[in-house]
Order: sequence, then C-alpha cells, then structure tokens
Amino acid sequence: MIFKNCTFFNEQFEKEFGDIEVENGKIKQIGILSGDGKDMSGLILIPGFVDIHIHGCAGGDASDADTKSLDKIALELAKHGVTSFCPTTMTLSHKQLVEAAKVISGYKTKGSKPLGVNLEGPYIAVSKKGAQKEDNIRSGSIDEFDELYEILSGKIKLITIAPEAFDSSEFIKNVSKKCTVSIGHSAANANETQKAIDNGIRHATHLYNAMTSMTHREAGTVGTVLDNESVMCEIICDGGHVCPTVLRNTFDILGEDRGVVISDSMRGAGLGSGEFELGGQQVFVKDGGRYAVLADGTIAASITNIHYEFKNLISFGIDFKTALKSCTINPAKAVGEEDNIGSIQIGKCADLVFLDNNLDIKEVYIDGILA
Repeated sequence: MIFKNCTFFNEQFEKEFGDIEVENGKIKQIGILSGDGKDMSGLILIPGFVDIHIHGCAGGDASDADTKSLDKIALELAKHGVTSFCPTTMTLSHKQLVEAAKVISGYKTKGSKPLGVNLEGPYIAVSKKGAQKEDNIRSGSIDEFDELYEILSGKIKLITIAPEAFDSSEFIKNVSKKCTVSIGHSAANANETQKAIDNGIRHATHLYNAMTSMTHREAGTVGTVLDNESVMCEIICDGGHVCPTVLRNTFDILGEDRGVVISDSMRGAGLGSGEFELGGQQVFVKDGGRYAVLADGTIAASITNIHYEFKNLISFGIDFKTALKSCTINPAKAVGEEDNIGSIQIGKCADLVFLDNNLDIKEVYIDGILA
C-alpha cells in the first residue's frame, strides 16, 4: 500500500512531503514513489502516539485481570491515535499482580498494541501514596519482581519505586538491567533522589504529582530529576494535574528530548461523570471535571488521552516539534522501543495518524491496517 501526497514529519521530526509505502506492517519506502496509492492530500501525517502510563479507559482497567477489559482499553486508545501503550497496574497485592500479569502476558490485541507492563508500585512511600491503596504498599522485593518478570516473559517495561522507602540500592542496580526504574510516589529529598539516580534510576513518574517539590532551599525530587539530563520525566498534560505555566517552564528545562507525555488515565476516561473503581478504591469524576478524585478530594488518575494532551500542549504554547516528540519517540525511548515505533522511518512499524488542519484525527493505522 502506498500513501500518496503526504505532508508528514520525518525521523528528525521536520516537515516533509512525499509518498510512504507500507508492506507487511512496516514502512518500506519514503519518497516520491511511482504507482497508484491512497491520496492523503490536505492531511498531516504524524507517528502514532505512545502512552506508557495508562491504567484504563472506556470501562476497562489493566488491573482487572480480564482480556475484555484490555480489549476496551486497546480499542478506545486506537480511536484517539494511541497505537502503542503500556498497561499499567496499581499498588496491588501480590496475588492480584500475578493474576493481572498472567492475563496481560497472553493478551492478543484488538487495537492499540501493548508494549509491556508498567508497574506503578507497590514499592512506594505511604506519605506520597496519592490514590494508591495503602494496605498494599510494601518494601521492594527483587524476588517478587523476578517472579512477575518471568510470568510476563520479560515484558516489564517500567516500575515506579520510592527509593527512600526501603534499602533500594541493590534493587535499583538489579532491576534497572531488566527494565526502566522510575522514581515516583516518593518523599525522597534531593540527596536521596540523586543517590537513586546514581544507582540507575532513569525516569520520573508523573512529574510534580506525588513527589517532593522543589523550593529555593531544597531541590527535592522535582528539582533533582530536572537537573539530571539522564532522567526522562513523565508529565500529565490535561491542564489540571500541572498548570499550563508550569508546563511551559518545565518543557523549557527538559527540551525536546526528555519530556514524556502520559495520560495516567483510569477506567472512567471517555465515560463522563460517575463513580468508578481504581486500585481497590472508589474514585469519582464530577461533571466538568478534568480528572478523577478520591472521596476526600485527593487527585487520582486522569480521564484524558494523549491526543487531547498533544492539542493542549500546542494551545499552551509548547512548540509543535517538542509536543510531538514528547507524545511519540520520547515515550518509545523511555521503554526501549525506539527502534520499532515512535517515528516515521523506514523499517519501523507503520503506526500512522492522519490529522486535519485543526489537528483532529481523520484516520489511524496500526501496523499499516486501518484501525
């Protein structure tokens, strides 16, 4: 199949014009190609969005241990141009994590492609638990991680820990050889954060949310990760979790290569207001709300998606290239998938999203097949 007359963003994320040939789910050729094809004149072509931190949407949750829930998530994400995702578990009991891992390990997608699991917890700080269930919080265990890693045939892409909450040095050094280790839901000060980075942490979970803030006398987790170029930083860009002014300042620091836009959405995303379950707790989406909250008002997960956040960033004043990379190639790099997805490049998966001039989605292709 050849897509003709494409205005697209190439592997350097610069605007280009040409044709794109797809064969066996991969991008085969890019250029001015002979032969007939599908005319895509007037549309903008970008790589498929990548969401590496998403609990659920459309009524499904990655922690449900249910393939029907995963179907709901994958199909809903595809509608919004998210062509790859990491099903993300909450801080659950050992039994619940094992059950979820077994289901995810055997899942055959009907939409957006699962890359591997993101474990948000359970080795976090009680004081920064946010919407995580306190009863399931525990100290880090290499043995538990390795059991889950084996069940998932190595498909754990990311794990969030609070390095100060337990003696984490050996855990980080060991686990960082197998997946990306992220700091989050953490009360670490600047020194504790820097030690964790020195040991191998290379990621920060939903920057600003559920971590120690930066002040003029103590950098905290926020200031320390921003100061380390080796650390990529997730950001929820729904306009509620982090205000637009802070987003602008943050992307000025991170540049175009370190920001990772995530949804952190829960099962209520796309369903409007109501009461939902998240990690064994009740959460509520109020009329006109931009995120879910616990009964006491604590901000829980979001109800957004990457496409909405991408448009948000543009409207907030983030430049197009930075916004696009932060929604595509950067998250792919964060979980080691940049050779397969995240940009329009020969040999990569034909995960393609066609937008109109308002940046609204017109067509989505996953492995070259219309979603």
